[in-house]
Amino acid sequence: MDTLKSGSLSEAANQDEGKAGFWYVYLVSLVAAIGGFLFGFDLSIISGAIIFLEDVFKLDANMKGFAVSSAVLGCIMGPAIGLWLADSMGRRPTLIIASVFFMVSAIGSALAIGVYDFAFWRAVGGIGVGLAMMVSPMYIAEISPPKLRGILITVNQLSVVIGINLSVIVSYFLSFGGHWRWMFASEAIPIFLLIVGLCFVPRSPRWLAAKNRKDEALSVLTKINGKKQAEKVLSEINAELLEETGSFRELLLPGVRMAVIIGSIIMIFSQINGVNMMLLYAPSILMDAGIGSGSDAIYGTIFINLLILVCTIITFWVVKHFGRRKILIVGVTGMAIGHIILSLSFIYELKTIYKLLALFIGTGSFTLSLAPLSWVIVSEIFPNRVRAKGMATVCFFLFLSSYICVWVFPVLLGAFETMFGNRGGAYFIFAGICFACVIFVYKMMPETKDLTLEDIGAFWLGHNADKEKTKQLR
Repeated sequence: MDTLKSGSLSEAANQDEGKAGFWYVYLVSLVAAIGGFLFGFDLSIISGAIIFLEDVFKLDANMKGFAVSSAVLGCIMGPAIGLWLADSMGRRPTLIIASVFFMVSAIGSALAIGVYDFAFWRAVGGIGVGLAMMVSPMYIAEISPPKLRGILITVNQLSVVIGINLSVIVSYFLSFGGHWRWMFASEAIPIFLLIVGLCFVPRSPRWLAAKNRKDEALSVLTKINGKKQAEKVLSEINAELLEETGSFRELLLPGVRMAVIIGSIIMIFSQINGVNMMLLYAPSILMDAGIGSGSDAIYGTIFINLLILVCTIITFWVVKHFGRRKILIVGVTGMAIGHIILSLSFIYELKTIYKLLALFIGTGSFTLSLAPLSWVIVSEIFPNRVRAKGMATVCFFLFLSSYICVWVFPVLLGAFETMFGNRGGAYFIFAGICFACVIFVYKMMPETKDLTLEDIGAFWLGHNADKEKTKQLR
């Protein structure tokens, strides 16, 4: 009887620890995800401001692309800086430094007097974006239990979407009177909240273990998993760390090299699929479709972004119940269908409702699949010691491809407009890119759902991988 009572008490204690760890890791993830919020807010606020910047700075199509893409140019530099910071100083200090870049950019952009100094300050903010989006999902992945990892990284995506939505709402209300400077200055409020929140979150347990700070790592893991499970997880982390050097050379090992290739290509597809450009230039697209003034066009994008918010919330359920590969294949196919409808609506001059339908289908499908899953996959696919280097590499390709797309997109649309009298053909190109992504996922993408980071890392390294656990990766 005493044994049963003791066992019951022990089981109850474990359940209480599990519940406490569940809420702890969620709260920590929410703080880290503010970096994602700033990513969405910072890169989307330009979509409302560009309508006024065109007039204030007298921008042609080429300079418009330069103004919009300047932040993305800074993003390319972010991973290069973050590569050193995330490994040497840790994930949390890197996010704090990213916040400083955000703050300086917000103030500088608001006070800009010409397109070139505006572009410079936007590039400074882009460095912050590059740092935050490299480190935030990686940090969340490193503190998350396997069953919650996909959901918690999707929290980061939800915060990106909330940032996008809030930027549209802010842009709309500030558009009356053309207060574009306040659009950028408004970013200072969430930046301050991020800096305060980061003072209270723990360091990554896997980074601590890699730095041989085992007691601190165990303390963090205990808060997340409970003591017994924490000891087991730390033992697995230590076992994998013994098999890694953490050098750049390790990225060139056959298995790890394949992880880098897969991660880089999926990130490139996440940018060149065209849906991101739909969102970034949505007000301009809606104005071209015949929707009134600049304020009316910005107001129209609120509904598109509300759809994205709803789809992101649904994504939590989707990520929990379905594998990464299935979600990507179905979702990216939906994106291609959205492009085809948009293309036909321009070619045959269909009613505006068809353009809106295409935007809804394309952005909804993107939000349910490639938008969150690309970050989930690259956050979990690399071994522990080289995770920062792997993330820096794939984020470099992400932002490089994004930079090219943001600059080229208006030029491409203008070229089709000049040659064929409409821009429909450009969206057929994006539909083809989406179908290429579907083929890549089907042929090359491994399934990482519910595996520990150590199981995934061991598989790529080719050492001590549990064949039963990792058979879905093959």
